[in-house]
Amino acid sequence: MKKILVKDVIRVTQGQMIIGHDNETLENFSKDTRQINENDTYIGIKGANFDGNKFWKDAFEKGAKAVIVQDIDFEKETLSNFSNKIIIKVKNTLEALYKIAEYKRSLYDIPVIGVTGSVGKTSTKDIIASVVSTKYKTLKTEGNNNNNIGLPFTILKLKEHEAAVIEMGMNHLGEISLLTKIAKPTISVITNIGTSHIGNLGSRENILKAKLEILEGMEKPILVLNNDNDMLHEYNEKNKNKIEIKTYGINNDSDIMANNIILHENSSNFSCKIKGEKIEIEVPVGGEHFILNSLCACKIGEMLGIEKSKIKEGIEKFELTNKRMDISTLKNGVTIINDSYNASYESMSAALKYLANSNSKRKIAVLGDMFELGEYSEQLHRKVGMEVVKNKIDILICSGNNSKYICEEAITNGMQEKNIYYFPNKEEIVKCLKNLLIEGDTVIFKASNGMKFYNLVEELKNP
Repeated sequence: MKKILVKDVIRVTQGQMIIGHDNETLENFSKDTRQINENDTYIGIKGANFDGNKFWKDAFEKGAKAVIVQDIDFEKETLSNFSNKIIIKVKNTLEALYKIAEYKRSLYDIPVIGVTGSVGKTSTKDIIASVVSTKYKTLKTEGNNNNNIGLPFTILKLKEHEAAVIEMGMNHLGEISLLTKIAKPTISVITNIGTSHIGNLGSRENILKAKLEILEGMEKPILVLNNDNDMLHEYNEKNKNKIEIKTYGINNDSDIMANNIILHENSSNFSCKIKGEKIEIEVPVGGEHFILNSLCACKIGEMLGIEKSKIKEGIEKFELTNKRMDISTLKNGVTIINDSYNASYESMSAALKYLANSNSKRKIAVLGDMFELGEYSEQLHRKVGMEVVKNKIDILICSGNNSKYICEEAITNGMQEKNIYYFPNKEEIVKCLKNLLIEGDTVIFKASNGMKFYNLVEELKNP
């Protein structure tokens, strides 16, 4: 394990040691006193509505070895009770976190795969990590800790790892620029360019620009792109002779492609060629978009010299992060699909297509608002309504200020009003479903995370 010493932290953060010894090792880092473990280093993060610096004493009481804080007047503090502890004061703890993580990353000469995109980041990260871990001891982003706080804390978990798969998210221009300079990926993946956060960024062109910031942290740019995405396909055509680009796809001619695709309700099968040799793969999750994610993992595995049998093994054993296509069956024989973590037009369309291909008596879509769409919000919610009809969904249930446009557009496109339910109060949805559901139904829940539709799923599963 590459060690970080107190003196390293003081040097990279230009901090001041209040008490402690500069040759002490700082191994594990935490920002939450509720989850802190013995000998952890606590970093007090100051947010808009919360100041973690105020809890430095709590961190010591919970067993922390060291704290890194800002804006604390230690001249007025009695420090005799902490003589065996370490206190480092910095100008800005968030900036200090970035610097410490950047330093930790610099100690490791390992493959680091950075993953970004409008949708599919987390599931693609999960599949890639499953493949890479068949050869290397692999660190991966847990859950969706892909922002300016989650990513550096993930990097700080590097220990005896031989590879890392790091997810990078963003809402605005400049955010991935920060993350990639910390993570310094050796291979970068862009899953697609869609409409997520278009309200903040203004156009898909700006979304592409924001995602391409991932190149800024790379010593030698190597991009792996979904060649079926229109904007990434165009980018590849214009730039394939300028930087190293690898592609995967189903429809457009790509470096690695899926053939003989067979879609099942809860899985799919396809074949592809890795280094000229054909391989048959079963994906343990249904939906064509997971075939694309798996192709990406195949390409990464090939680039890292992983045997094709191990690539197959990694894909076939991968598990999804919670709240993403989490499938369960109720006692009454109703199938529930919890895909409620996040939503965009593209992921809504994919979810509806998946539901349409399910073997169920009735296909029921419970849809909520998609956030951060700005002036495009009504237009994109209406497009979802068109997708509901296109995929022949039997019953549509919506809640949210903008999801009413989904209902309106479904009616405009021919869906009968008797099969559409709109509730201003989302708590009414569970009551409706309890009266509506019959054995053999399949219900999918899809909305932006802020709608908290996962609570409805839990209420339905555990009445």
